[in-house]
Amino acid sequence: MVCRMFRIETEVDKGRRDQLRARLRETNTAASPVLAALRGTPGERQTPLHVWALDAAGALAGGLVGHTWAGWLHVTYLWVDDRHRGAGMGSRLLTEAERIAYADRGCARSRVETWDFQAPHFYRARGYDVVSVIPDYPPGITEFTLTKPLG
Repeated sequence: MVCRMFRIETEVDKGRRDQLRARLRETNTAASPVLAALRGTPGERQTPLHVWALDAAGALAGGLVGHTWAGWLHVTYLWVDDRHRGAGMGSRLLTEAERIAYADRGCARSRVETWDFQAPHFYRARGYDVVSVIPDYPPGITEFTLTKPLG
């Protein structure tokens, strides 16, 4: 048996992070025919998708920030100013992002993570299904992952 000594370091190192990311990508691509087939295609890269709602004065009233990757829309943030909640703005933002993802980018599904005090009911009402529940993430809060077929 060979015994090797390793030094463990904990500092933030962007160069090593990028090297690790590249090696993991190579390893994953070699191990997965699905990921290998994505290489060199438009679906390989995450493409930002932003939808904004501006009030009459041009101020931010709401918005959705996400990206598309591998045939999926990933909703990262969806927010509507308190003054405009209940007027359908969140639905309009989500619907527009889903439309762009499906019609313009060929996405077949959408996913979102949300906390119990945020909007799991909002997404369920718009056709999303809960696929994961993580209690106490962070402590005292439950996180939900929801998905929806598009089209």
